[in-house]
Amino acid sequence: MPETVLYVCMTCRRPDDDPDGPRAGARLLEALQARSAGTPDLRVEAVECLSVCKRPCTVAVASADRWTYVYGDMDPAASAETILAGLAAYAATSDGIVPWRERPEAFRKGVIARIPPFPEPRPLPAGTLEAAE
Repeated sequence: MPETVLYVCMTCRRPDDDPDGPRAGARLLEALQARSAGTPDLRVEAVECLSVCKRPCTVAVASADRWTYVYGDMDPAASAETILAGLAAYAATSDGIVPWRERPEAFRKGVIARIPPFPEPRPLPAGTLEAAE
């Protein structure tokens, strides 16, 4: 089974964040790392910014040969279990597309983008400089 990577935006700040405390994204990352420890084929990574500032907290889910999803409006205190349930459903697919009704409600309401998998590299036509090397 290919590894699933969950990217968590560390820059995300919610209006209710304590200006002297950790940002919402950092709190969400901490909760996800604590609850996902030991989960096979899952890597949780912090990223500087996912550029979805109007819909914090934001995460992106990616895996080789699968669709990538970006979700926003996650609750840093309560979303970890929901996100991990959604990741389990995602990991169980061959293409990353979880049927709409099988997605956690937070994923149905919070979806920002769905990005297709990278295509397989195509061979260059004969006679091109790169093909000759």
